[in-house]
Amino acid sequence: MVDNDTDGRHPDEMSLAELREEIETIDREIVEKIAQRTYVADTIAQVKSEKGLPTTDEQQEQAVMDRAGENAEQFDVDANLVKAVFRLLIELNKVEQRESR
Repeated sequence: MVDNDTDGRHPDEMSLAELREEIETIDREIVEKIAQRTYVADTIAQVKSEKGLPTTDEQQEQAVMDRAGENAEQFDVDANLVKAVFRLLIELNKVEQRESR
């Protein structure tokens, strides 16, 4: 587990309110990363459209899923959960790409 608390305290030493505040910060960071990923995916969609490439790239999708599983293992997080999140992100990006064409 990664400890990102700025004052160096271990989570066991934090109050419930402080822990919830930490979760709130992490949640905001997750949403920010999703927004960044979506922006890049939208840019990829524009490039695909300009070059006449198909929306779906199964090899790339598999590479993303493989990386997601590897990252999950590295951080000791359930790989099925992480892959489910990435599958949802990929599907949402594909829907947006199709709608923008």
